[in-house]
Amino acid sequence: MKKIIKSILQRFGYDIIRYIPLNSMSAQLRKIYQEHSFDIVLDVGANVGNYARDLRILGFNGKIVLFEPQSGTYGHLKKLAQKDRGIILAPQTAIGEAEGEVLLNISANSESSSILAMLETHLDAAPESKYICSEKVRVQRLDQVAIPYIDKPNSSLYVKIDTQGYEREVINGMSGILDHVKGIQVELSLMPLYEGQLLYQDMIALIESFGFELYAILPNFVDNVSGRTYQVDGVFLRPE
Repeated sequence: MKKIIKSILQRFGYDIIRYIPLNSMSAQLRKIYQEHSFDIVLDVGANVGNYARDLRILGFNGKIVLFEPQSGTYGHLKKLAQKDRGIILAPQTAIGEAEGEVLLNISANSESSSILAMLETHLDAAPESKYICSEKVRVQRLDQVAIPYIDKPNSSLYVKIDTQGYEREVINGMSGILDHVKGIQVELSLMPLYEGQLLYQDMIALIESFGFELYAILPNFVDNVSGRTYQVDGVFLRPE
């Protein structure tokens, strides 16, 4: 009977697996948050706010600041912030290394939107991620726009970065608040998906050069056809 139920659910895109805390990504992330007492989460590339929702489910009750440049998803974040006083929506902007304006490529699924050009490898693995239009967006440095939300001199920040290949620019633009940052969660690409992006080896080296160490690896983007892993999330923490 269990096999029949599982087979039916899988046809509709769902699965039932045994919950084993040691192997659960959610349980691991919950433990990381519990053990390190972060005060503020800066969610860079918030999209429609799924990460913030997940944090609330995991039990994080601190401040979450959302940064998002897409007009199409910004409205979703407004509704989320209205429902939760601890979730703050920053003015609509992309986060990067230098202030200015750029064209943001909008993907059909919104999640894969990026300032960078998408490579065929990405399109082959996820056709629904194709670009359908673009919009001009403002770019600002994180160490400038985040200052108003850091309300205590000893604040402990956790920065989650989901910017589809633009992670290097985000990290280079947060140097002014690095003393407050105790944790970074960032996408690590195992193969090129966007033009000009850093791959995982160089991204790990960059973040470690600021005094962080790789603490955990979380699954992210897998090719459903080949089973190959294209992206993982790396969690980096400052040694205590």
